[in-house]
Amino acid sequence: MEQHRVVIIGGGFGGLAVAKGLRDPAIAGTLIDRRNFHLFQPLLYQVATGGLSPANISAPLRSVLRRQKNVQVLLAKVVGIDTAAGQVQLEQGVLPFDTLIVAAGMRHHYFGHDDWARLAPGLKTIEEATEIRRRVLSAFEQAERETDPAAVRRWLTFVVIGGGPTGVELSGAIAELSRHTLRGNFRSIDPASAHVVLIEGNDRVLPPFPPKLSQKAQQSLERLGVEVRCGVRVTSIEADRVHLSHNAGSDQIATPNVFWAAGVQASPLGAAVAAATGAKLDRSGRVQVQPDCSIAGHPHIFVIGDLAALNDEHGQPLPGLAPVATQQGQYLARLLQRRLHGKETPPFRYVDRGSMATIGRASAVAQTGKLHFSGFLAWLAWLFIHVYFLIDFQNRMLVLFQWGWNYFTRNRSARLITGVDGMPPLLPQPADVTACDFPIPTAEQTAGKASDK
Repeated sequence: MEQHRVVIIGGGFGGLAVAKGLRDPAIAGTLIDRRNFHLFQPLLYQVATGGLSPANISAPLRSVLRRQKNVQVLLAKVVGIDTAAGQVQLEQGVLPFDTLIVAAGMRHHYFGHDDWARLAPGLKTIEEATEIRRRVLSAFEQAERETDPAAVRRWLTFVVIGGGPTGVELSGAIAELSRHTLRGNFRSIDPASAHVVLIEGNDRVLPPFPPKLSQKAQQSLERLGVEVRCGVRVTSIEADRVHLSHNAGSDQIATPNVFWAAGVQASPLGAAVAAATGAKLDRSGRVQVQPDCSIAGHPHIFVIGDLAALNDEHGQPLPGLAPVATQQGQYLARLLQRRLHGKETPPFRYVDRGSMATIGRASAVAQTGKLHFSGFLAWLAWLFIHVYFLIDFQNRMLVLFQWGWNYFTRNRSARLITGVDGMPPLLPQPADVTACDFPIPTAEQTAGKASDK
């Protein structure tokens, strides 16, 4: 008997959950991704602030699926879908399928200002996380070289746009980095004088959370020294400043350090799926699917995870969260195997086990059902859940050890400035300022210091 060919596009939470659940030898699965690893995106902000290394939150897809002989991994880029021929079109060749599952995820949404992406990187990939890390650490290095107090203030100002979980976690981590980790590391500046500003367009941070938890999150951020500005919109971003508007008028913040956590939109593959199947897209470009995650009129083509637009039993859109994608992936694995044996499967139903966000050391907010809590207990719950859902056992041990070390020492050992040349970026200097305007000790001064030791 020929095996049923299942092609999965995307090795994120949803796609990997499907692949891991395809235990039936009657199924031949192929997982396609442009990267050879699964990325635990919820912890990217820790890479961006030097708390973890990229390898701590990544796991090679082939290693994760090594024991599943009926599933193969293919490193490739999908460029289209031919539903009539039952083929996925790749940059090099085609791949036939009997069932297709699309779990391509989301990307950043700059609301019509794609030129801002270069000036305000987001936090969706390893490369973006290491670029933010480079910019954050380089800002302190550049401030150390400055003699102009105004220039120092510009370099030590950090603006995070978007008050959702990513923005809250990133701004809190930058504040902790400056006030604790970098203490005593510099001679000309005080890292604790860094000014971290969190911008949110709504009237409170963490809008999906209950108002009381939003208030506690803001209070925790402010205790860390983060300035939280709600009801503020970004109108323009330049290389050395960000322009804002609010009820009182408009103003600007002088800084080259701007990071984006304000919005997401669907992968371009969503439009390709819609063009091939006639499916409808929502405002964010997500594909509208049936209760079993299939596309209307195409019962063997499914869309899951962030790319899928599906309402829960109360008519509310399912959020773009890792637990949703994981549960949909597990559901589809069961559905496909039951179909092969002529069994029906009820519609997908998301089990909401709650939401949480961490603000800093021993501080987080969490909700599960009607239970809302914050502080150290919420932080412990956040830590346990994030370690538990890391894909690879080795990663769990590494992260647990690293967090324990960070907690007791307040140190972040992955503070590496990487990039093209590893050097801090420089803003344009006035014509009358030398290329190197920080004081260089003379030979006599150097000799004097050596004799003092």
